[in-house]
Amino acid sequence: MKTYLDCIPCLIRQGLDSARAVTDDPAVHERVLREVCRAAVKMDMRQSAPVMAQHIHRLVRDLSGVVDPYRQIKERFTQLALGVYPYLESCVAEAADAMKTAVQLAIAGNVIDLGVNGSLDDAQVHRAIDRALTVPLRGYLPSFTEAVSGAESILYLADNAGEIVFDRLLIEQVGPAKVTLAVRGAPVINDATADDARAAGLNECVEIIDNGSDAPGTILGDCSDAFRRHFDQADLIIAKGQGNYETLSEVEADIFFVLMAKCPIIARDLGCEVGDFILSGSACAATAGRQDSRARI
Repeated sequence: MKTYLDCIPCLIRQGLDSARAVTDDPAVHERVLREVCRAAVKMDMRQSAPVMAQHIHRLVRDLSGVVDPYRQIKERFTQLALGVYPYLESCVAEAADAMKTAVQLAIAGNVIDLGVNGSLDDAQVHRAIDRALTVPLRGYLPSFTEAVSGAESILYLADNAGEIVFDRLLIEQVGPAKVTLAVRGAPVINDATADDARAAGLNECVEIIDNGSDAPGTILGDCSDAFRRHFDQADLIIAKGQGNYETLSEVEADIFFVLMAKCPIIARDLGCEVGDFILSGSACAATAGRQDSRARI
């Protein structure tokens, strides 16, 4: 997915939010903002927005000297998610359709995205959980269930710290024994790293690998050879969140995208409304006529 003009203000805002997350010094804020604007002038709009975001957040880390600007925020949302996990488990256990409920609650966790919303608070997470139990799911769940059932190896591409606690609900339904969980190779925004996944307890149920990249998405050319082998050999890929959608939506592979549409650009590309819960299969993952991301279930 290419970068649109409306993505530029969001990317600049991300840079400023990150600078403010690590220091109160206005001089540093200004320096970061100026450098980000210079980089924006040179960016290739044919590339996905996470390519530019990767460059921006490297600038923030270099200029601030802070390796993981969002570490404390990630820890806070991980603890919030762990606190509500027993309730989420009970929701799945009591549901008439456990897979559907696990998908929707996993999507609810996608609200924990500091790239889109730099002022996220606990109440917004709780509201997303409440919505997950009532709003329609846009997509074709039977195709997803069939693909999961037929796959022997599944690569689950995680998105954000805290959110990965919600992902455990879906991983448990899919079958942890055949899932490998992939996280970012280094800190970027509040995206999950291996340390974040272990803090969330995911190492207790699933194998964890990192993709070798510090991009807020999955830019295959920037990922490690080891990750690429996992990607190429997986029977099915479950890609969580907007960043993974932006970087993989045009890749020919068996992928199901699981996300909340949180901005007009993504919503327009998916043919949905902002706030919709999406389960969208790639052309390879679901045959025409059986998969329609616009369907409501």
